[in-house]
Amino acid sequence: MSAFGPEREKPVGQFGRPDDPDKRTLRRELLSVRNGLTADVVRDSAAALAERALDLPELARARTVAAYVSVGAEPGTLALLDALRARGVRVLLPALLPDNDLDWGAYEGEGSLARVQHGGKMALLEPSGERLGPDAVTAADVVLLPGLAVDARGMRLGRGGGSYDRVLARLERAGARPALVVLLYDTEVVERVPEEAHDQPVHAVVTPSGVRRFRSGV
Repeated sequence: MSAFGPEREKPVGQFGRPDDPDKRTLRRELLSVRNGLTADVVRDSAAALAERALDLPELARARTVAAYVSVGAEPGTLALLDALRARGVRVLLPALLPDNDLDWGAYEGEGSLARVQHGGKMALLEPSGERLGPDAVTAADVVLLPGLAVDARGMRLGRGGGSYDRVLARLERAGARPALVVLLYDTEVVERVPEEAHDQPVHAVVTPSGVRRFRSGV
């Protein structure tokens, strides 16, 4: 689940602030390319992403990972989630709340997912079991973040719904310091994305062709 926020871009973004028009334009361009990918490319990329991500030292030593279930043409995550679970890792998945914040539940295999339609937003795959509360993410050793792009500084461009701004703010308030990793296609690693004061860099990006770390990394 990662399409947190409207499928069609709106002028109000994170936490109700006016959204950067440059961000909206870049999102539209990136989504257009992503939505044009064939099913074969999406499938093959998901397998490559899982292989690359599983080699990350942060994931190798993680006991709890906060992740998400990809939807549509997003870089696929299910193979990675299943591999982490097979390792004995506790995998937490988000459930979208009415205010765009995220609750969390444990991943117990693909059969534990429920398709949930959130108003005019796209349907998301969410954990069907016990809800653990928004603060459950603070126990994660690694947080896998959805996104549309990341730049050379590690700044991530999200979809504009603000869900992961809330997650990152919650981690900061709790003094939690998980590794922040974004999963993307190779073409979505760009020179620069528009940055606002609340934006935070990630530690690494995983693409089908490899891993790139940033100076902010652990």
